[in-house]
Amino acid sequence: MKTALHNLRICTVLKIAVLSIALSPIGLMAQPVYKLTPANDVFVKVYGTSNVHDWTMTSTGIESQGVFKFNSKDELIGLSAFTFTVQARSLKSGKSSMDDRTYKSILADAFPKIVYQLKTATVNPLGSNRFQLQTTGSLTIAGATQLITLNVMATLNPDQSITCTGTEKLKLTDYKIDPPSFMLGAMKVGNDLTIKFDLNYNKAVNAK
Repeated sequence: MKTALHNLRICTVLKIAVLSIALSPIGLMAQPVYKLTPANDVFVKVYGTSNVHDWTMTSTGIESQGVFKFNSKDELIGLSAFTFTVQARSLKSGKSSMDDRTYKSILADAFPKIVYQLKTATVNPLGSNRFQLQTTGSLTIAGATQLITLNVMATLNPDQSITCTGTEKLKLTDYKIDPPSFMLGAMKVGNDLTIKFDLNYNKAVNAK
């Protein structure tokens, strides 16, 4: 009887503690879903080199959403359930011959999407509604997946949208892609790429 009463008291204390945390300023944090807002100034750019000249490919065919966590002061404190997808054939250089060769090299027909999936994220405030997101996630290109770390600058705008910018360096061979060549081998693409992104997110219509 005493043991049962003791266990009941412990359960009651635990329930009160959990309720107190849930109702505290820390517990009362919002976790709305934000979706990428398509626009001409929302893009992913891929910068590369060759033995002839540097080159750039740009994509606006992007889909992305994530759960941004805020505390009771509307300060960004976390990011979770974040995904990012680029349609492989939406990457354009302005030269159809290069685009076609690129699509062939990244196996765009077999793997039409380039996908990033967040694993972990740490938020560091920088002041003036600006935050640094230190993230780790898996990036899949041409069916090959690598774990990458990515530093993202996030800005909370007056209209409550969130702008995320950053750069990342990749190697084609990390994704089992042979750097393509053009003009019967006269132009050879370098192995190193730089990815730059400028993205804007708005709260989903049904998000709370």
